[in-house]
Amino acid sequence: MNTFLLTAARTTCALTALASGSAFATQYLSADEAQRAIFPEATTFKAQPLDLNAEQMKEVQKVSGLPARSVQWRVSSAWRGDTLLGYVVLDEVIGKYELISYAAGVNPDATIHQIEILTYRESHGFEIRNAAWRKQFVGKSAQAGLAIGEGITNISGASLSSAHVTDGVRRIAAVVQVALKK
Repeated sequence: MNTFLLTAARTTCALTALASGSAFATQYLSADEAQRAIFPEATTFKAQPLDLNAEQMKEVQKVSGLPARSVQWRVSSAWRGDTLLGYVVLDEVIGKYELISYAAGVNPDATIHQIEILTYRESHGFEIRNAAWRKQFVGKSAQAGLAIGEGITNISGASLSSAHVTDGVRRIAAVVQVALKK
């Protein structure tokens, strides 16, 4: 193969790699930044990894209407002095092709306090990071309002991302309800 064709082939491969979904990854917040954004009044965050047992997994599926998906959850509790403010649960869901990393802040009563998008890797659909869309989750529980069309509006052009994040948040609300609710 001549040098020109070899260079052209390498350039095409490089451009193809850059055009993949991962080339669009944007990290908005770290886990620590998300915790502080969700519970700014907290004085302490305590790592509280959660391992669900088989019975809890079944209960999460029953409460959320979704597969429990994971035994292990990355949870931190947020405290102001001796007062529990809530929990921050880190999770990832698939968008259309790539993972979306997000954090869900959950109140001690298992209602949603706030959600934050940490990393978005898709080429389209970044609108799920808009504050107005994320605000729809506040105050909702696994049984009430955490579904597309039932309290959460879909985003045109980001329908899979918005549906998958919504399902993920509903699953997290169920995990907190089943395993951590006070």
